[in-house]
Amino acid sequence: MKTNKIAILTTLYLMTGATLTAQDTVTMNLKECMRYAVEHSTKMRIQQADNRDAQINRRDAILAAFTPSIDAGSSASLSFGRSVDPETNTYIQTTSFANGFSASASMVVFNGFQAVNNLKITKTAQQMGLTKAQQIEDQICLATMEAYCNVVYYTELEKALQAQVATAEKAVQLATKQEKLGQKSHADVIQMQSDLAERQYLLTQCRNHLNDALITLKDVMFWPIEEPLKIDGLDVAGGLDSPTDQADKVSQMVEFAKTNMPSVLLAEGTMKNARLALKTARWQLLPRLAVGGGWSSSFFTYPGMEGYVSAPYFDQLKNNGGEYVQLSLSIPIFDRLSSHSNIARRKNAYDRAQADYEQALQTVEAEVRRAIADRDGSADALRQAATRAELQEEAFELNTKRFEQGLISSIEYQTASGTYLNALAEHLNARLQYFIKCSVVTYYKGISYLEQ
Repeated sequence: MKTNKIAILTTLYLMTGATLTAQDTVTMNLKECMRYAVEHSTKMRIQQADNRDAQINRRDAILAAFTPSIDAGSSASLSFGRSVDPETNTYIQTTSFANGFSASASMVVFNGFQAVNNLKITKTAQQMGLTKAQQIEDQICLATMEAYCNVVYYTELEKALQAQVATAEKAVQLATKQEKLGQKSHADVIQMQSDLAERQYLLTQCRNHLNDALITLKDVMFWPIEEPLKIDGLDVAGGLDSPTDQADKVSQMVEFAKTNMPSVLLAEGTMKNARLALKTARWQLLPRLAVGGGWSSSFFTYPGMEGYVSAPYFDQLKNNGGEYVQLSLSIPIFDRLSSHSNIARRKNAYDRAQADYEQALQTVEAEVRRAIADRDGSADALRQAATRAELQEEAFELNTKRFEQGLISSIEYQTASGTYLNALAEHLNARLQYFIKCSVVTYYKGISYLEQ
């Protein structure tokens, strides 16, 4: 129902230009944001158009390989003055009318396996188009996830800062009362007011960052910037019990990534097509053989000649008709070395494609191992950040009570408050970073971001 509401609201906005009200603010979770971003991405639309072109190229290659080229034509002419009589092949000087028809068909029998190789190239290109679309989808999902997590971070940080501001306001009120009772000096009150101003400034700064992060998320999703959007939060608490993979599993992940990741598949497809193009260029040094045939006929009359009666129209077409069969052989002798230059360029392209493929394998292996190391490092950082945040929270509560009892100074209390806030922010950031790193590792296992 939530997805249907999103579709209805956005469709109404795009079709009628209606403005969403505060009551119509759409709330979306991470997967809904990623799905919306993929469906509305201009990059995906461009790639889909490229895929349609690849499909057309595939169809054209099939037709070029297995079907002949057929042409038909017709002509009509009216001549005045001197002309050649097609019946007697002599010059006459009278008005004449001629009408001709022709049809022909031709087909290449052998052209250095160019048609066969084009079939293979277009098939690989079609598969590469689908792989490229998947790669773009994965990139959009990851970018949306990062932007979404930034919004979550500043949203949760805003809540923590609001609590800090409320605590600082109570501390100022308490210090003001204690000053009247002679338990606090005026300097302590000023210090507490300074701490409150600092917290309020951080809260304002956090809200500005939140607005910027929300605009970034809308931009990544291709959501209308001026329209409201609310996120549904993120649960990143689980998954800390066994964060590391065994060495044999890492090797399996690397091998899986080398044969399934879009970047590797695209580099492999480019290499295959470069090899086929090189073979085609080499075969172009051989003769080419083509076969063809056709039919033609004509009708003529002399409307300006007195007493002349032409044969009936269809009788002339039948009598004047003629057919032909043609077999042509083209032998390349000297083309200013353009064929050899083409072979050299194709060979260089194949060498580049091989190097790109080897680089893609190396890059993917490094990415997989780095993703695992980052995930494990993020898990350790999260554990430490959680422990630190828990201890700092307990310390802050104790310092709050000690400050209320006048056992510590306002400066010490302000320091404790700042340390606790930093611990909360680092803990929140560690949680989100761990979530992203885990998602990346899961992606390298073969599970797309939308399926996680």
